[in-house]
Amino acid sequence: MNDRAALDLLLEHGPLSRTKIGKLTGLSKPTASQLLARLESAELVVATGTTEGRPGPNAQLYAVNARAAFAAGLDVTPQRIHAAVADVTGATVGEFELPTPGRRAESVVRQVTEALDGAVKAAGVTRSDVHRLVIGTPGAFDPSTGRLRYASHLPGWHSPTLLDELAAVLPMPVEYENDVNLVAVAEQRLGAAHGHENFVLLWNEEGLGAAVVIGGRLHRGFTGGAGEVGFLPVPGTPLVRQVTKANSGGFQELAGAQALPRLAREFGVEGVGHGPHAEVAASLVARAAEADSGPYRKLLDAYATGLATGLASMVAVLDPELVVLSGDVIAAGGEPLRERVQAELTELAAPRPRLVLGSVREHPVLRGALESALATTRDEVFDTSR
Repeated sequence: MNDRAALDLLLEHGPLSRTKIGKLTGLSKPTASQLLARLESAELVVATGTTEGRPGPNAQLYAVNARAAFAAGLDVTPQRIHAAVADVTGATVGEFELPTPGRRAESVVRQVTEALDGAVKAAGVTRSDVHRLVIGTPGAFDPSTGRLRYASHLPGWHSPTLLDELAAVLPMPVEYENDVNLVAVAEQRLGAAHGHENFVLLWNEEGLGAAVVIGGRLHRGFTGGAGEVGFLPVPGTPLVRQVTKANSGGFQELAGAQALPRLAREFGVEGVGHGPHAEVAASLVARAAEADSGPYRKLLDAYATGLATGLASMVAVLDPELVVLSGDVIAAGGEPLRERVQAELTELAAPRPRLVLGSVREHPVLRGALESALATTRDEVFDTSR
């Protein structure tokens, strides 16, 4: 327990002296010295510099050995696979992005291994050096069948033998997680939900999705589909039937990225633009957030009402202490959008959770995958009792 406490302190604070480690852990100097000697012998910590420039004699500093273990994460979308490798301290040491449009006939196993190998090469390590891999995808793999559900737009990932095929070629343990769930992991570990054990994260980029954290743990549901709120029936849109075939539902039609251009045209916004739904929607929301009146102001109000309509159903069931708003389309609206959604939700729902904007903006799915892989890796590598 003392060893793990010291390692966690070094991860949190960076290099520390023996005296500082003793103070922070409550251990005596001799016990702290024995602890550090044990961790050095296990190659989990390394001596790194001294306390030069401070009053008194220089003291040796110790840090976690960054090369004690490596973990990897993959963020999979229909357009690309973004891979990264992190050392045990959490620093990203290698990245690689593999475009996948036009490669649909190619094996998904080959795409995964190519993306991972690109990141491994950039990190200067090998596949066998990677302790654990977490792969984030839209939808979720049903634990009873092993098949991907809720993501018909991800070509090649629906084979019933895919997970076995990947396990056969990858030397490390592999976990699969919903992409929005991984954003919630990133926000809980590093961002706006840090210190919160009961929260909902609402994500809006190409699709609308949510993550639910209860008692500090992700709630995935029986088939992994908890949080697939794009399929949620909501007031303001016709009922969408056969939602899995349509890969859409009422909430997606009301407030998803594809709804923003339609709303903009209805309010008389000119120059809506063309391109990927998420990019066009984010551009419209960004302009709307800067407007004081006129069509753009109406667009922002309508979008906020749409988001709050779906959120009202979620908070009525879950009563979370916090709602994190995330994804490029929502982030483009910034604080003006957050304020409007908070005001609308206050009127539409009895529970009144606090709404905040997500703060992990750079590759949040990938960051969550790395954090998830690192958590298990540290538990295993830092266990000096084995």
